[in-house]
Amino acid sequence: MLRMSLALFLIATPAFAHHGWGGQEEAVTSLTGTVVQGVSMAGPHATMTIKVANDVWDLTLAPPPRAERAGLKEGLIPVGATVMVRGNRNLDHAKHEMKTIYIKHGAAEYHVYPDRE
Repeated sequence: MLRMSLALFLIATPAFAHHGWGGQEEAVTSLTGTVVQGVSMAGPHATMTIKVANDVWDLTLAPPPRAERAGLKEGLIPVGATVMVRGNRNLDHAKHEMKTIYIKHGAAEYHVYPDRE
């Protein structure tokens, strides 16, 4: 029984670490940039890529079902569009990564983690 519990813990731990907020700053940061890669619903989290000045930022959104409930879908925000995003950036500032809680495109607002705003 102990071995099974330990095995389940070891299997579940990487997934928990991947989806947690532990690697992000506590402060919420805002960025405005141009969409380089639109919303993708592939993988455990929806993703998007924007360019801010000379830096390309990888945005991790909510899991696809939650992102869809917020109104996001693939192709909705076109490449080249200007967006404003808010979220928690990676603790390592050498990485241009953000776990995104909110996206604004034109008049549309997508609150993928409204409980964190």
